[in-house]
Amino acid sequence: MVEKIQLGEQWYILATASPADERRRVLKHNKTFAMFDRFGDIQSIGLGEEGIYHGDTCFLSHQELLLGGVRPMFLNSTVKDDNGLFVIELMNPDLHPDEGPAIPKGILHVFRAKLLWNNACYEHVRVVNFGLDRVQTQLEMQFEADYKDIFEVRGFERKERGRYLESQLKKDELVFGYLGLDHAVRKTHIRFEPAPVKLTDRHVAFDIDLPPKGEVHFYITVGCEKEGGDDAFRFESTDYFSAFTQLNRVVRSQLERCTRLVTSDPLFNLWVDRSASDLVMLTTSLKEGDYPYAGLPWYSTTFGRDGILTAWQMLWLEPELTKGVLAFLAATQATEHDPARDAEPGKILHEARQGELAALDEIPFRRYYGTVDATPLFVALAGAYHERTGDLDFIRSIWGNIKAALQWMDRYGDRDGDGFVEYARYTESGLAQQGWKDSHDSVFHQDGRLAEAPIALCEVQGYVFEAKLHAARLARLLGETAFARELEDAAARLKKHFNEAFWCEEIGTYALALDGSKQQCKVASSNAGHTLWSGIATPERALRVADQLLAEDFFCGWGIRTIAAQEVRYNPMAYHNGSVWPHDNALIAAGMARYGLTHRAMKVFAGLREVSLHMDQHRMPELFCGFEQRPDEGPTLYPVACSPQAWAAASVFYLLQACLGLTFDPLTQEIQFRNPQLPPFLETVEIRDLCIGDATVDLILQRYPNNVGINILRKSGEVRVVTTA
Repeated sequence: MVEKIQLGEQWYILATASPADERRRVLKHNKTFAMFDRFGDIQSIGLGEEGIYHGDTCFLSHQELLLGGVRPMFLNSTVKDDNGLFVIELMNPDLHPDEGPAIPKGILHVFRAKLLWNNACYEHVRVVNFGLDRVQTQLEMQFEADYKDIFEVRGFERKERGRYLESQLKKDELVFGYLGLDHAVRKTHIRFEPAPVKLTDRHVAFDIDLPPKGEVHFYITVGCEKEGGDDAFRFESTDYFSAFTQLNRVVRSQLERCTRLVTSDPLFNLWVDRSASDLVMLTTSLKEGDYPYAGLPWYSTTFGRDGILTAWQMLWLEPELTKGVLAFLAATQATEHDPARDAEPGKILHEARQGELAALDEIPFRRYYGTVDATPLFVALAGAYHERTGDLDFIRSIWGNIKAALQWMDRYGDRDGDGFVEYARYTESGLAQQGWKDSHDSVFHQDGRLAEAPIALCEVQGYVFEAKLHAARLARLLGETAFARELEDAAARLKKHFNEAFWCEEIGTYALALDGSKQQCKVASSNAGHTLWSGIATPERALRVADQLLAEDFFCGWGIRTIAAQEVRYNPMAYHNGSVWPHDNALIAAGMARYGLTHRAMKVFAGLREVSLHMDQHRMPELFCGFEQRPDEGPTLYPVACSPQAWAAASVFYLLQACLGLTFDPLTQEIQFRNPQLPPFLETVEIRDLCIGDATVDLILQRYPNNVGINILRKSGEVRVVTTA
């Protein structure tokens, strides 16, 4: 992700204060997302990230509900399991109005419910009098809209901004406006039902006059609108209950179309259900198909690497998501050399942004290609998609993109002709590090010196190896036999060359990288675990890597750290130099299972399951700190981690697939389990509506001491379920 450059460089996420409330609540629908505090308000304090956003712009930066002129007392708040509705319960404190009798605390119950639908936030407020006497007071709300770009919220300082337009006041509506330097007009429509008794350009008030057990309802709609530019859109409001009904129908249909899991462990089910709901929420409908946006709040947009790895982890459950990711990335593949965007012909997108800063090229991320691994991962994902579905027609439709990506690896990716794919940014405004660990200090030597570019990362060579094998198989199916042989030969040479150049006996694992002088970065890192995932590691070295990653220096009890604790730059609070990333752990576990080391993979699985028990809403965050597991304590949170994060949410499904050895053969209509195993916390797993071709099947898996029993509960169409040792 674009985070993480050293202090003073513009893409670093500034953390000059703690978050206002660690129990923030998030909602998202398509390109609109919102972050609230637990009261349901938007406060301009802490990191200042709370707000209602659309297209990388904050359309509402402050909203606060007051009762009798003061903030109500908090009772409870939660986002429903399907992520569709945020519900808050409040009550009045002791109120002493200037006129009328005092109102003792706990007499008035305030219920708030918020949802997002079609570029707008819909809110229902209900106030109930549970006292014995009539109550008279006011409900008020305060609003502001600063129209900051998400990069400004992250700490980017602009020399010049656009101008705010005069607020428009109507009987039941307040409209904020901003004319950007990109000549686009962004507006925030705030509509009220019933009409308030007082409305100014920052403040609204409603009278409350309730008999005992009486109640009153208010509805507030905050709609986003943009005039001008290719991504202009209008706000067309509906009423709260229509939005609620339509959203529920859409979310329910999205959840039901996926393969569903139910296990014997109720706590594990909470992790699974929250992850499934998070992925539905993060997935956005684009013209090319569905695409999982990377994470909230900082990365609510398309990222190449994140989309690919999320889709890959979900491929066995939801192949259509992979198809959407591949189609979008093919459509946005670079076709020319553009140093300002680190673009080269055939290269796959890193990140695309839609805000004012991107439109003005004040940041390089309107379409930015500064990633070394998305291109080989794109090719490999295409091969994995075909293995899962047999959909050769779709592969044929993007075959030109696949071949362009392969050409990029050989021509531009291998900058010095040594057979390895390297990276070096073209301009200082680009990312210094362009692997998945893209913080500025993530690639270094044993003594702590930062590696000089061009840099060849160990895991990237594995991605290239797997990409060429997948592409070779596809080339044969498409009748390009000679090309297939070339790719197979290239993959074999790469595997041999890689194991000669990257293995470091001194540290007992693959070196993190080769620097620009072809010197090994002799650092023990989780990157080496990805060489198991891609299959480029030799079997004997795979065993050594796996055992090292589960030793005390790496495995903190919750998961595998990004680097070992003895490394000079180790810091359990660092973004990439000692923290634990769920998606990283899931890929490593899948790599372990690939080499028959499933018992080791289950240790990783068990650690992350324990993490899920401690996380708010059982939501797996982007990362957490790598401190050692301590009795009766949960993992230490990373303060600016995205939560939810797509590839973290998908990790639970990939961990389960890895332990089950689950693969598919669409040609024979076989669902295959290779040496399936289940961790001790799962006695049974029920898989519903697992598809292959036009067939579906429901399965029940039962754990036994030495194996897993698999029974078919329901079958529709021609499908075989096969278990092998």
